[in-house]
Amino acid sequence: MRAGLVFQLFLASSRVQKKRAVLTIASIAWGSVALLLLLAFGEGLKQQLSRGSAGMGTNLAVLWMGETSRPWQGLPAGRAIRPRVDDVNLLRERIPGLVGIVAEMRNWRTAFTYGAKTVNGRLTGSSPEYGELRNFYAQPGGRFIDALDEASKRRVVFLGNERAKEIFGDEDPVGKTLLINQTPFTVVGVMKRKIQMGTYGGPDAENAVIPLSTYVAMFGSDRVGNIVLKPERPGEMPRVLADVRRIMGAKYGFDPADEKVFPTWDTVETGSVMRNILLGIQVFLGVIGALTLMIGGVGVANIMYATVKERTREIGVKMALGARPSWIVAPLVLEGLLYTVVGGAIGLVLGMILIVLIGLIPTAGNDALEFLGKPTVSPLIGVATAAILGLVGLLAAYFPARRAASVDPAQTLRYE
Repeated sequence: MRAGLVFQLFLASSRVQKKRAVLTIASIAWGSVALLLLLAFGEGLKQQLSRGSAGMGTNLAVLWMGETSRPWQGLPAGRAIRPRVDDVNLLRERIPGLVGIVAEMRNWRTAFTYGAKTVNGRLTGSSPEYGELRNFYAQPGGRFIDALDEASKRRVVFLGNERAKEIFGDEDPVGKTLLINQTPFTVVGVMKRKIQMGTYGGPDAENAVIPLSTYVAMFGSDRVGNIVLKPERPGEMPRVLADVRRIMGAKYGFDPADEKVFPTWDTVETGSVMRNILLGIQVFLGVIGALTLMIGGVGVANIMYATVKERTREIGVKMALGARPSWIVAPLVLEGLLYTVVGGAIGLVLGMILIVLIGLIPTAGNDALEFLGKPTVSPLIGVATAAILGLVGLLAAYFPARRAASVDPAQTLRYE
């Protein structure tokens, strides 16, 4: 009964200020569109940057070969430490909790010849598990180098997609013979195109990988260029890196605490920094969108204050006749929430339509669009948008309603 009375009062009060109500609903709708688009673009950028930062591989450490920076047990500082290929096998056996560890050897000016065309570029020698660690996944019809290639020192090569296009053009390279420094190699695979933000020594798309054993036999050196490793748990990275220095320090005679021996890129640490940056971007965009939506909230508050002002005498009479404060407050709050809900619903529908249309824009070949990613609506964005809309509507309606309920009936009789 009491709820029905409140609803009837709400219907009666909502018929006034129709023109202002339409404008207010429009402002709420615009604010909702802005909020949804900003949050969706922030989420899309976050996901795209996450994919890009993971293009090189996730939770990796890349160790380069350096020099000692301090004396150790009578040995001077400044000694170059150059582990051999067998040392990587030693580390694999001695360090627990590793997903993988590989040696990487590179030649930067390798001649790739196919027919009458010769291209100079980077050649990498590594182990089969290198492909999984570094996200070298083959296009359909091809494969990465495998254990048999490594054991038999096969002359096979896996090409980055850009390197393959540069050498072979539109031809399918798989199965064809490619001369590497005038030595014939069979192309066994081409890398799938990937987004890669993190890199060292150049993009993987321009790389060419051969078995490590083949590389050693071809160039006559087993000195490791760098080491790539991945622990089972990201939190184990500091311990794993300390184990590497401890084991190599015992073999080559340097202080295990000397971090200059193996300059290291720890992607676990840099990934944490990147996540914080992305969170900051999302918060910033969300604040901008929320402030835009607040403009619509001000419109709701203004129309509620105008309604209270124009109906002061009516409200006073109702209270003088025994109307409870809740009978005054509830219809006004419902009216404000209605404007917010209707405007928010219109804005969310328009926003979703825009997001779908923007998502249809092709990004292939456009580096800027690929970098920004496509706007994406996540469940968290939906909850955040609904929460902000509800808060705006509640606050914008509550304070004018509270003012109306505090009206002194005797004073309203003199109000014009």
